[in-house]
Amino acid sequence: MVAALAEEVRVPHLRRLICYFLFSQLFPDDPRNPEDVPAANCPQHDGSIRVFNSAAATFYAPSDPSGIGGMQREHIRACPLWRNVYARNDCVFVNTNPELEGIEGLEVTRVGDHADEDTGMWIVHPSVHDDGTLNFAVIHLKTVYQAAHLIPVYGRDFIPNNIQYFHSYDAFCSYYVNKFADHHAFEIAS
Repeated sequence: MVAALAEEVRVPHLRRLICYFLFSQLFPDDPRNPEDVPAANCPQHDGSIRVFNSAAATFYAPSDPSGIGGMQREHIRACPLWRNVYARNDCVFVNTNPELEGIEGLEVTRVGDHADEDTGMWIVHPSVHDDGTLNFAVIHLKTVYQAAHLIPVYGRDFIPNNIQYFHSYDAFCSYYVNKFADHHAFEIAS
């Protein structure tokens, strides 16, 4: 159930996040931030939860060399053990405000308000609360727009020799949103 899943994914407040998610889904016109609503007033969920570690996004991309008719499929993964070696948690663009164009209405993590002067790429960093703890949320699958490719902002220091490729999302403090990954990313992040 929820307690077992919370322990497995190491998010002890998962039950509370689910309540916030349910509140936002059931009361979409309520102007309050679900986190400001007393827990007793939020919908509760005590049933089972199904976890899917992969989703396939199929979309039309006529300018991509993607086969007949321009259809393309992309897999987005959140696996605790990818190929029996490491956890894989792909980055995605999440549609948080459909009223805004491009990256302005999307989040990868917390996006700044301008692109980097030298590269023209947006810089993102993990979203944290005022106390420094990571910001987690339960989101609706329909808000996932597409996968995002991030490049670490390396800084001036040398990278340790023992770093592995699967540590890259945990080893750096900020990342460039790679708008050159494909033409969709270019349109979103330009």
